[in-house]
Amino acid sequence: MQEKLLYRVTEAAELLGISRAKLYQLIARGELRAVHIDSAARIPAAELERYVRELQSAAGVA
Repeated sequence: MQEKLLYRVTEAAELLGISRAKLYQLIARGELRAVHIDSAARIPAAELERYVRELQSAAGVA
């Protein structure tokens, strides 16, 4: 099965274990980048991975 390239906000929030509101805050602050298809925000899988790596790096986790 192929990994999804883009996730809905609800899906991305669930994957990160945060609320939708928190995910929208991260997008608004520029900490997490989203793409838009018409008015629908989508989060690229690679962006989720980048964000988690950045969090791990900041926490000193390998």
